[in-house]
Amino acid sequence: MTTELVVLDMAGTTVADDGLVVRAFTAAIETAGVPEDRYPEMLRYVTDTMGQSKITVFRALLGGETRARQANSAFEAAYGKLVEAGECTPIPGAEDVVRGLRENGVKVAFTTGFAPATQQAILDALGWRDLADLALAPGDGVRGRPFPDLVLTAALRLEVTDVRRIAVVGDTPSDVLCGLRAGASVVAGVLTGAGRREDLLEATHLLGSVSELPAVLEGEPR
Repeated sequence: MTTELVVLDMAGTTVADDGLVVRAFTAAIETAGVPEDRYPEMLRYVTDTMGQSKITVFRALLGGETRARQANSAFEAAYGKLVEAGECTPIPGAEDVVRGLRENGVKVAFTTGFAPATQQAILDALGWRDLADLALAPGDGVRGRPFPDLVLTAALRLEVTDVRRIAVVGDTPSDVLCGLRAGASVVAGVLTGAGRREDLLEATHLLGSVSELPAVLEGEPR
């Protein structure tokens, strides 16, 4: 079945993370006044929920909505500073994959668990604002992963004819579950981010990196 849309995660899949999420999260919980003895358990939870909406993660950890929003704002500010400092780099081959897909008539959407402003800051830092057909982040009416909303919203906006003509690529179990719930035929896990091989066993394909995706879509066994 011909692929019409590829939905690509950003941090860990098309954009190298290099610990930026953990560093920004640490800065955020410092701002929130969390005792240092709670840092290890919180960081474990952050690692376990990589790929999910960050505000949802802070709600689970901090309880009250006000504290969660304050911490999320601090996280976004800290991550934004790291991006501005040039610590945001692409996964090798990611840009070529996106360009190749679009040249072959396949639409591409970037998705993330970050807030829209942070997503745009990353795209600007990499010069990727016009690289894909669409960039989506959780927000009003669009729940973050592992809900299927990001994939299904991309399918609606880009006028996909059948969800089975969608491929989803990400580095976390939440990415994989999101793709499966959306009905995508190809749900590929990549090993360039937070997810380990054993975390991504539900994926239809397991890739060393996003650069292997074109071969999968062309029908080569993996």
